Amino acid sequence: MAVNLHIIITMKKTVSIFLSMLILITACKNMDAQVPQKNPVREKMEERTILYFAPEISPYVEEIRDATYDSFFSAVTDRFSKLRNHTLLTVNTPISYENTDAELIRDMCKNNNAHFAVVPKVKFFKVGIGQFVFSSQVVVSMKLYDAEGNMLSENAYDTFRRKARVLGSAENSIKIGTNGVLKNLVKDLKKQKTIQN
Repeated sequence: MAVNLHIIITMKKTVSIFLSMLILITACKNMDAQVPQKNPVREKMEERTILYFAPEISPYVEEIRDATYDSFFSAVTDRFSKLRNHTLLTVNTPISYENTDAELIRDMCKNNNAHFAVVPKVKFFKVGIGQFVFSSQVVVSMKLYDAEGNMLSENAYDTFRRKARVLGSAENSIKIGTNGVLKNLVKDLKKQKTIQN
């Protein structure tokens, strides 16, 4: 009788373990609806290629061109290094900021498989009487276009008015201005609901 009681207790344990496993497997199978789903809109926005043209420099002086390009693209690449699934393409030729050609934007985006294009401008403040006397303050302006050549947003960042920067190098001002205008563009796009939070 004791042997039969031991077999019955072992069978009860085995049946209860089997039923527990069956319930667990069934519950896991039915939990598909509760698994967080990926947001397809968010994924689509994250997989973007953005084409940056070299900034138009105003007033144009050949001696400051390379330093301006280096500072501008350094700030842009620093900003992009924090973003995943974004591809940055650069064009080392500036295009007119005031008279931007929508067809040129469309063609460049199509040829480079870009989703957006950015047309920037860096304006230096000239001080003094000399031909090459510049202040370290700049205004960095950007226009954002979609792949069809439609302007989505335009914004500018004045390093003097925003931070009252009197001291410092022009290269650092360009980086600060570029970061500022990029933040402003993102805010504008969120207000327009062009991009998701």
